[in-house]
Amino acid sequence: QVELAESGGGSVQAGGSLRLSCTVSGNNDHYYCVGWFRQAPGKAREGVAGFVRGDGSTHYADSVKGRFTISQDSANHALYLQMNSLIPEDTAMYYCVAAPCWMTYNAYNARSPETYNYWGQGTQVTISS
Repeated sequence: QVELAESGGGSVQAGGSLRLSCTVSGNNDHYYCVGWFRQAPGKAREGVAGFVRGDGSTHYADSVKGRFTISQDSANHALYLQMNSLIPEDTAMYYCVAAPCWMTYNAYNARSPETYNYWGQGTQVTISS
């Protein structure tokens, strides 16, 4: 059983930065790959960034490439998302997610919310113009 708990959301002006954190428990053997999704009001869930395949590989949504950086601290069982140059379109609820790494080998599946069977409660990010 994996448990995920996000923190670090908030409200900032466009151009600012935020760092999201996620505490990950129940993944001591690294069976699960973790990442971040977001959902804005009235929009579908979007895969923002994630670790895939269990070999340290990462993926990013085109909309955040060059602005967001995902990292993890395995010793502390923590996942992070550094978000820079934020724009109003980044406003959304951000979720920490986990799925068995073998399910993320396929690039399409790695970006599909249906692949991830563990979700945190979410943390709100609001960017004002």
